[in-house]
Amino acid sequence: MAAAVGIGDDTKPTMRESLVRAAFQLFLERGFEQTTIDDIVSLAGVGRRSFFRYFPSKEDVVFPDHEGCLAEMTAFLRAAPPDGDPVTQACDASRLVLRMYAADPVFSVQRYRLTRQVPGLRAHELSVVWRYERALAEHLRERGAERADGALRADVVAAAVVAAHNHALRTWLRAGGEGDVQAAMDEALGYVTRAFSPTPPASPGSPGSPARSTAAAAAVDGEDEQVVVLLARKGTPLWRVVRDVEGALGE
Repeated sequence: MAAAVGIGDDTKPTMRESLVRAAFQLFLERGFEQTTIDDIVSLAGVGRRSFFRYFPSKEDVVFPDHEGCLAEMTAFLRAAPPDGDPVTQACDASRLVLRMYAADPVFSVQRYRLTRQVPGLRAHELSVVWRYERALAEHLRERGAERADGALRADVVAAAVVAAHNHALRTWLRAGGEGDVQAAMDEALGYVTRAFSPTPPASPGSPGSPARSTAAAAAVDGEDEQVVVLLARKGTPLWRVVRDVEGALGE
C-alpha cells in the first residue's frame, strides 16, 4: 500500500512527493483555487511534464495515495480465504484505508480541512469513496452469488462498511487526528459485523453464544393486554430487539 505522503519529515522526497509537498504548501498559503500547476512545478523545481506524469489534474495531487490503497484493497480481497466471512473480510479491507490515513495524521488532517473548503475537492473525494465501495460490493457479490438477494445484500453491506468507516475516520480527522482511531473504527465496524455476519447456532445463554434476543408474549388475566418478556444478550443490535418484540406481538 502506498503510505500517505508526508509533508513534514526530513527524508529526501521523491519527485512525486516533492510535487505533493509543494502543492500543499501553496494550498495552505494561497488557497487551492489561487494555486496553479505552474506554481506547483516552479516551487518543486520540475517541469509541467513531470507533474502530469504523476497526476492527471490539480485535484489528483490532493489524493496521491488512494490509487495505491485501492489496488492493495483489491488484492487483499482477492486473496481472502473462500471459506471466510465476506462481511468481516470487507471490514478488514476497509482498515487498509484507515492505516493509510493514520500513517501521517498531519497530512491527513490538512487534506481533510482542505476538502471541506473546496466543493470541487469534495466531489472528487466522493468519486474516490465510490470506487472503494464498488470494490467491496464486488467482493461481497462474488462470495454471495448463491443467495437470491446476493446483489442487493452486497450493495447494502458495502455501503454500511463505508458509512461506518467514514464515521470513525472523519470524527478523528475533525478532532485534529487526536484520539484512538483504531478503537473507534473497531466499534463502528462492529455494528456492521453484528448486523450482517452470519451467527452460528447456539443455545440461548450458553457460554460464547452470539448476541441474540428472544421475546415471548402472553395474555394477562384474560384481557387483551399483553406483557412481553424479552431476554437479550448484551450487545444485541437494537433493530434485532425491536424485530423480535414485534414478532412476538404479531405486528
